[in-house]
Amino acid sequence: MRRRQPKLVLEEALAHFEVVAEYGSGEVADQKTVDAICMRLSAGIEALSALSAADREALFGDVWNQMWGMRNRIAHGYLLVEPAIVRSTVDRDLPMMIEVVEAAIHRL
Repeated sequence: MRRRQPKLVLEEALAHFEVVAEYGSGEVADQKTVDAICMRLSAGIEALSALSAADREALFGDVWNQMWGMRNRIAHGYLLVEPAIVRSTVDRDLPMMIEVVEAAIHRL
């Protein structure tokens, strides 16, 4: 199977993360919003998994394992994802993820 170009992978992830930022910019109280954020966040992280392990390590270091763990909780234990964790992820973690991905795109 052919690997996609890293820039395309990063652009796909960024597109998902930007939607997460938009959805998370307001109140995250209703389940539809939580679901939408979770699905886009999971899709963005999944997109990044197409990068080589070396590229993921260079971009995110040890944080990658935490990101992938969040993706797994969303994908495999969806009902266990607390809205407060989603809010915290949007507020604390998403800005760093977007910043790292944008910087990587600009370097390519």
